[in-house]
Amino acid sequence: MKNLFEPCQVGAIALANRVVMAPLTRNRAPGALANARMAVYYGQRANPTSGAGLIITEATAISHQGQGYADVPGIWSDAQVEAWKQVTAAVHQQGGKIVMQLWHVGRVSHTSLQPGGQAPVAPSALTAKTKTVLLIDGKPTFADTSAPRALQLSELPGIVQDYRVAAKHAIAAGFDGVEVHAANGYLIDQFLRAGSNQRSDAYGGAIENRARFLNEVMQAVCAEIGGERTGIRISPVTPANDAQDAQPQALFTHVVGLLAPLNLAYVHVIEGSTGGPRDHQQGDTAFDYAALQHAYTQAGGHAAWMLNNGYDLALAEQSLASGADLVAFGKSFIANPDLTARLRAGGPFNTPDRTTFYGGGDAGYTDYPTLGA
Repeated sequence: MKNLFEPCQVGAIALANRVVMAPLTRNRAPGALANARMAVYYGQRANPTSGAGLIITEATAISHQGQGYADVPGIWSDAQVEAWKQVTAAVHQQGGKIVMQLWHVGRVSHTSLQPGGQAPVAPSALTAKTKTVLLIDGKPTFADTSAPRALQLSELPGIVQDYRVAAKHAIAAGFDGVEVHAANGYLIDQFLRAGSNQRSDAYGGAIENRARFLNEVMQAVCAEIGGERTGIRISPVTPANDAQDAQPQALFTHVVGLLAPLNLAYVHVIEGSTGGPRDHQQGDTAFDYAALQHAYTQAGGHAAWMLNNGYDLALAEQSLASGADLVAFGKSFIANPDLTARLRAGGPFNTPDRTTFYGGGDAGYTDYPTLGA
């Protein structure tokens, strides 16, 4: 029987436990640069005895075009690489492990965040029915996303190259690996889903075509840093950011078949609606997550299988017994830097202050108490 608190090997990364800190956007990186406050925040959660065996950073833009929210960090410039080094150093000083989540938001953006005030880009010129976060007078403000333009075929290799360079930069900044963000209605997910991809070229139409962009990105990243230091995040049925597809089981069965030969470190699966009901489904039948994992292993995949969404200790133990290898915790890590110690002790647990989730300073970020403090 797997134990949540036991060491495990995930690709090339040795973890002290199976508890993962999920990626959490916090909008505290002015100028798209990591900073000392972020180093404190991640360092607080990195002790492998009390905190996460693995930390996944907040989503980090691979290019200026890939940015969709105010004050989120990036990884496309040398200055950003240098800025992130203080974060990786803080985590490693605690004995922890950390990977960077690589992000292109696609259509989930606003002209005020794009280079030259241009329109965001997407597989097709379809506006996402969702909001993004702007900072107005220093305060987080939710705003409708801007109408996107459809990417030209000639632009796609450049974006694949942006992912490759971002992965290279992440390793240069001291990260133990990367996670490609292919979930939650952002660019890769937009290509995957029929609801956001109405292209008639080689990247649209049939499932095989809609998955082409994901496959090219993953091939490029793995070629650059090795599959054993690469993970991917998917969300088969989430409606987040207007993500819609009528055949998610067939779509993601094909996706995991593409991932299987890549020798990945892990596959990170969001169950149900991101941050919402675990039993949410799209299509006519309930999504079969066990069948998805089986399809992956049948195709020869052997990456660690990570699950996420609304987990507590009992549910985590149940999932490990049913075949999962890692469990990611999100909002509970915001309020409990020593979450692993609290899970081990059966609580108590601090309650996160939702008013401080996006933007701001230390309050609701680095000031949550630990056990005995």
